[in-house]
Amino acid sequence: MKVLGISPLDKDSTVSIAEDGHILFAAGEERFTRTKQQTGFPRHALEKALSYTGLSMSDFDQVCYPFLTWENEHKLFTKNLEDEKAFIKEFQPADLGPQIKEALSRVPDRNQPIHGLEHPNAIMEKGFLHNSYYNMAGVQKLSSNNAALKSSRHWGESATESFRQWENELIQGLGEMGWTGPVKRMEHHLSHAANSFLCSGYERALCVTLDGYGSGLAGSVSEARNGKIQRLHGLPYPNSLGTLYEHVTSSLGFKPSRHEGKIVGLASYGDPQILGDVLLSRIQQTPGDFRIYEANNVFFSRYLASKFPKIDVAAAYQYVLEQVATNYIRYWVEKTGIDTIVLSGGVTANVKLNQRIFEIEGVNHIFVYPNMGDGGCGTGAALYHSWPGGVKPSITNAYMGPDYSESELEAALKAQNLQYRRPEHLAAEVAALIHGGEVVARFDGRMEYGPRALGNRSILYHAREPEVNQWLNNRLGRTEFMPFAPVTLYEAREKCYHNIKGAEHAAEFMTITFDCTEFMQESCPAAVHVDGTARPQLIRREANPGYYDILVEYEKLSGIPSLINTSFNMHEEPIVNSPDDAVRAFMQGALDYLAIGPFLVKHPNPVH
Repeated sequence: MKVLGISPLDKDSTVSIAEDGHILFAAGEERFTRTKQQTGFPRHALEKALSYTGLSMSDFDQVCYPFLTWENEHKLFTKNLEDEKAFIKEFQPADLGPQIKEALSRVPDRNQPIHGLEHPNAIMEKGFLHNSYYNMAGVQKLSSNNAALKSSRHWGESATESFRQWENELIQGLGEMGWTGPVKRMEHHLSHAANSFLCSGYERALCVTLDGYGSGLAGSVSEARNGKIQRLHGLPYPNSLGTLYEHVTSSLGFKPSRHEGKIVGLASYGDPQILGDVLLSRIQQTPGDFRIYEANNVFFSRYLASKFPKIDVAAAYQYVLEQVATNYIRYWVEKTGIDTIVLSGGVTANVKLNQRIFEIEGVNHIFVYPNMGDGGCGTGAALYHSWPGGVKPSITNAYMGPDYSESELEAALKAQNLQYRRPEHLAAEVAALIHGGEVVARFDGRMEYGPRALGNRSILYHAREPEVNQWLNNRLGRTEFMPFAPVTLYEAREKCYHNIKGAEHAAEFMTITFDCTEFMQESCPAAVHVDGTARPQLIRREANPGYYDILVEYEKLSGIPSLINTSFNMHEEPIVNSPDDAVRAFMQGALDYLAIGPFLVKHPNPVH
């Protein structure tokens, strides 16, 4: 059975094609339009998917979309927002005045510089009028209640309009591509649960989904067995850990739904105890459930950001995310006795949270779907509706996008008058360049699906010098607080990372952090964060022979089985897709070498 899955059109619209539960092609529209998290009907991605697979629209048995009709979505969240009014009315929050005063007294003097911050205790300077409004709308009970309910009302109006718009665009886009049949609607969190379970290879698992919003919910827990998924619990929106984290992201001056990773990085510099209890006092936790007071009130996090160091605000929100999510999941692990967790949903892009989930007593195995955000929902829908049943083998890699012929690679190089060679031992030559301090971009094979570059559209460098995080980010026009992530030979996983057993498969997709061994901390300081963790990609030869061989050759030269792997793209651009994208990013980023297919190119104007 052939199924086309289209992910939600409101952000990162993506096309997936599955046949009998196997993914034939999956790619985001952003890679073709070069606009990050592209919205709207994914026409370019669909055209590429059809040409790549040789299919036409008439070959599909079904087209799936992981949201209900706009009327049904509207019904679900309207009821939820009515329920929220009752919760806000009955909830008795702690008196914030004394809490804030005590928290301020705990902020230490700091002078250790943090790259990217003007001062380690920098706060969000917004001026008197803004601060006064944040104090009123975020803290004063009557005003803050009104602000929270008004925000929820506005969210509902905007969501209704958005669902209508994208539904029209979906039907119109499919019609223009030649699909006149019905669209199979799928409950949003079921599509998240399906992608994580059906790609994990596990026979039985607890599926946990956490995100901003989807079909009335902000999260769910399901028991999955033999391809069947049974919902145990749903977290009603707006009790959303995704929204909670979006609020702190915007309140600290970053873009929600895009820069949450920067908050994870900032958090490790701060002290979660300063504001952790203040935040927790606004969340009602009960066994296997929770409710967030004034969940849509962004002014509360803006108030905190205007008074406390950014690093302490980030640390508190990360701590609370970890506490609330792990308490929630722990209950269901204990209740079901299932020791295997599979994760999906935008919140599970938080690699530190995933480590904490894996550390829950009784959890022995974990898998995180590589495209955990809404871009992965189309795949979940296509897999779920095309899978014939039984235990499905795990995915071995995330190389699900297009690839390009040697003649296309050569044409892109010739168009820029670049000189290139075809080395006999490309992996050994690339490894020697990296060992000698050169930055090498690699473009080869099928493009990765999801937010992480996993070797086929990657920039590689040795991890021996911590300063690389600053100078390479500058060269690429990026501001990051997280260090670069390492790629590590699968066989060396226990030499480099503690407590990795049971999470190896998740680590093949760079979706979880681990505490680093002493060897890793000493040999790869550029890949280890201030808290001693790293977010590795483990690489097996069968997943990507050319990439794996570079690591093997590098280890022969250095004795180190890891390299830095960062995405091959310019700042605020999607990861490169085509040979032309690769050549342009190579030239703009002033990278030293480009390994493109079998060819090796030296930059005509090297930086050093």
